Amino acid sequence: MADDIRRSCIDCAVTLCDAHNPHKAFPAFCISRQMTEEQRNNSLREYFTSEEDKKIVQAAAVVEAEGYRKWPRVQETIEFAKQMGYKKIGIATCVALIRESRTLAKMLRANGFEVYGVGCKAGEVPKTELGIHPKYHGPGPMACNPVLQAQLLAEEGTEFNIVMGLCVGHDSLFYKHSQAPTTTLVVKDRVLMHNTVMPLYHADGYYKHLSHPSED
Repeated sequence: MADDIRRSCIDCAVTLCDAHNPHKAFPAFCISRQMTEEQRNNSLREYFTSEEDKKIVQAAAVVEAEGYRKWPRVQETIEFAKQMGYKKIGIATCVALIRESRTLAKMLRANGFEVYGVGCKAGEVPKTELGIHPKYHGPGPMACNPVLQAQLLAEEGTEFNIVMGLCVGHDSLFYKHSQAPTTTLVVKDRVLMHNTVMPLYHADGYYKHLSHPSED
């Protein structure tokens, strides 16, 4: 590893980050040990000044405790929404996953939620209008509109949004503009059947070119 890299948690193999535990060998760059009490207290203050943040972290703890290694993520999502007392849930879906999103909506409605979904091609716009070079008009000349997806869900009054397979970057825009707390159920990977972690498990094998590009 290059000496000029600023090291952080991703460079550490120690977990259970209790910086006050004398029996744990933490690296010199340990974030828990380097952070100030002011930094930590500033984060904790958010849980007590924002009732929503406090409720979210408490609901998340219930779901983690009750469903740990038992519930698939779709069930965790449903149970979290119940814990939060949400009534209306939005789905921001890629049109390529509309079938899966319809199934998700059926599950949510069966659990008592009102559901409103917006596909990525709703309000689509020619890529030329967004300044996208014709070279990058494949696989089609029309661009998705994740900003509109977020706006329409906000207008509909959704209390909680679920992302279903929006493209990289499109999902970023949706998160940025969503007015409701948002979670992701499906991360789209057209090559690996949405199994996005596969290259991480094979970083020294089939996907070695991603972690060792200089060896290509």
